[in-house]
Amino acid sequence: MDHKDPDTLLNLAMQSLLKNEPIIIQSLEEIPRELFIPLFTAAFLGGCKKTLTAIVKVWPFFCLHIGKLRSHETHSALLKAMIDGLQVLPALSTASRGSKLKVLDLRQDADCRTTCLQIRTKSFCFHSCSYSQTSSRKRGDHSIVNLGSEVQLSRYPTELLVDLSLNGNLRTRAFLSFLLSKVEQSSGSLHLCCRDLQIDKLSDYNNTLKLMNLLCIDHLAVDQASLNDINTLLSQIVHLDSLSLSKITLTSLNAKIFKSFLTQLERMDNLQELNLSFFCLTNRLHKLLRVLPHDLDYLNLPFCELSYRDFRFLSQCPQAAHLKLLNLSNNPISWEDCEPLQTLMENVSGTLQHLEINHCLITDSTIFSLIPALSHCSHLRVLSFASNPITMSMLMRILQNLLPLMELKYVIYPIPVHCYEQWYFQGTLDRQKLAEVQAQLKVMLQAAQRSDMNWITFSE
Repeated sequence: MDHKDPDTLLNLAMQSLLKNEPIIIQSLEEIPRELFIPLFTAAFLGGCKKTLTAIVKVWPFFCLHIGKLRSHETHSALLKAMIDGLQVLPALSTASRGSKLKVLDLRQDADCRTTCLQIRTKSFCFHSCSYSQTSSRKRGDHSIVNLGSEVQLSRYPTELLVDLSLNGNLRTRAFLSFLLSKVEQSSGSLHLCCRDLQIDKLSDYNNTLKLMNLLCIDHLAVDQASLNDINTLLSQIVHLDSLSLSKITLTSLNAKIFKSFLTQLERMDNLQELNLSFFCLTNRLHKLLRVLPHDLDYLNLPFCELSYRDFRFLSQCPQAAHLKLLNLSNNPISWEDCEPLQTLMENVSGTLQHLEINHCLITDSTIFSLIPALSHCSHLRVLSFASNPITMSMLMRILQNLLPLMELKYVIYPIPVHCYEQWYFQGTLDRQKLAEVQAQLKVMLQAAQRSDMNWITFSE
């Protein structure tokens, strides 16, 4: 049920009932099973914390997902109220109806139903944790497993699914402290499953991470850390779909620690996305690529100080033929020999959907050499080459050659050099000249009947 749709009579009835929380809470034991989902939706959107706690205590389904109800503005008090309703120690429950809930999912997911469909009498959840005893599936196995009777189920831990962003603010710290205290109080009957973990300044959370089960993590992002601490963290993780590392201290990048990092990455054979920024890889990229899966989909390497040698190896690596996204921004490409970049574009042309080469000091001659390969990137949807010293004549030539790419919808282009009074980026921008550039590109797109292709630039 989409909360953005016009209110139905049922929704209006639920909202009316919730105006008297004590009455609705007392009536939960008698409410038909079918009304729990619309009642939960109304209580969540209405911010009825006491009712949410009471609903969770008697939830009649195996799983409960916030899904599309949650937004970035969702107050942590609502999430705490739901967690407080978990009956992690069944013997203490006084509700005669009792809760069948074994998976509480507090993550935001626009495509997730409030509860999974029940098949016959089998209890299962498509989103349950692969590393929990309650799970109806194990990693790589999507079959449904009969978990037995409710009495047998009560012996297994209740799963609490969350995505965490450890960013240092007081609200985050308070919520994390609340979560960990609940897990500790449950004496093993509550399994905290964090699928997506983001950490700002890893050294501030080393002690906190010791209290968490890191096996469940699928997506890990760390900003500001030593590579040695990253290795320690990765050693506790067995599976990753996505890894993002930024601002890794240069002093930590010695040969022994880097080799250990490669050893950890090599274990992640299902890795689909790797994002490294402000991570010095000069003349090391070949070592990194050798341990990555050949079917890697997304590779982001901005601010990695890549050398000519690195680009040459990247152009010939097996991953190139599979990449859907490639970001090489803020790595200077100022060499006269453009062959490595040409070869790279040719090898990614069959799969590439998103390319970023911003702030790379790419000149007319360099971009000219890439045009033939770019014009064969038939799946390309986004091209960004902003903040490069390109002339207006070359910009027009690029546009003409990209027009046949029907899937290409967004092009973020550089402001031509003639729009600056002095040398590129150091002089004052002439906004009148920029307006003329934008108008001319618009006319060219309209003449080619490609108004669906958006050409965008960013001015200071």
